Amino acid sequence: MYKIVKKRALNDTVTMMDIYAPLVAKKAQAGQFIILRVDEDGERIPLTVAGFDCDEGTVKIIFQIVGGTTMLLNAKAEGEYIHDFVGPLGNATKTEGLKKVCIVGGGVGCAIALPVAQKLHEQGCIVHTIIGFRSKELVILENEFKACSDKLTIVTDDGSYGLKGVVTAPLKQAIESGEKFDEVIAIGPLVMMKFVVAVTKPLNIATTVSMNPIMIDGTGMCGGCRLTVGGETVFACVDGPDFNGFDVDFDEAMARSDMYAEFERAERESNCNLLNKGMK
Repeated sequence: MYKIVKKRALNDTVTMMDIYAPLVAKKAQAGQFIILRVDEDGERIPLTVAGFDCDEGTVKIIFQIVGGTTMLLNAKAEGEYIHDFVGPLGNATKTEGLKKVCIVGGGVGCAIALPVAQKLHEQGCIVHTIIGFRSKELVILENEFKACSDKLTIVTDDGSYGLKGVVTAPLKQAIESGEKFDEVIAIGPLVMMKFVVAVTKPLNIATTVSMNPIMIDGTGMCGGCRLTVGGETVFACVDGPDFNGFDVDFDEAMARSDMYAEFERAERESNCNLLNKGMK
C-alpha cells in the first residue's frame, strides 16, 4: 500500500498527488512513468512521473479526471492509500549534450514536460518553454515552469490568458526570428504534437515527441499503444515513450486512440454513479 502524502487540485479537472514510494523515487528519471491500481480490484493505469524527491521518498503524479479510474483516484484523500504503485518504467528522456531546447507542452501534457524542463535547466541548458491550454481556468504549473525556463510563453485558445492561439504560432515565430534550438521536445495531445512536427520537420530541427497519451496497460501486452514509427511497429510503453517525431505516424495513432472514447465515457458514468451513491 502506498500513502498519499499530499494532494492538490491544479484546476477543476487536474489533480496532483505526492505518493510515498521511496524505491521508485530512488530510481525515477524525467520521462519515465509508473503503473498504479487504486484498489485490489482496480484496473492498471500508467501515469508519468511528474517529479520525485529522493530525500522524502515521494513521487509526484499529475492526472486529469477523465475516466472511471482517475475518478476513483481523485476520490482518495491525503493520508489514504492506493493499492499498487510500480515503476519507474519506460525510457528516460535523453537530455545529454543539449545546449538550447524548446519545450512545447499542451494541457495536462505539461505535467510530463515539467520534469524534462527541470532536468535540462539543472544541466545548464537554455530552456524556452511554450505551454498551451484551452482557457485561463485550465492553466497549470505556471510558477514551476517559470523557475526552470529562460523564456516562458503561455497561450490559450480563447485568449483569456497569455497569447491567443496555439503553441505552434510562438514556436514558428521564435524559429523565424533566428532562435537556434538543438531540439524541440513536444508533449501533449496527439494533434498538437503532429502540428509541432509539421513546423520543425521542413527545417530539420530535431524533434522528440512523447507518446504517453496512447498508453493503456503500460507493459505492451494489451497492444493499445501500438504505433508505427519509421515504418516499423513499436509499443509506446516498452520502446518509448519518447520517439523521433519525424518518424511517427500520427494519423494512425489518433485513429486508434479514438477507438476507446466510448469505453472511457461508459466507465466514467459508471464510476460517477457509484461515487454519488457513496456520498449519500
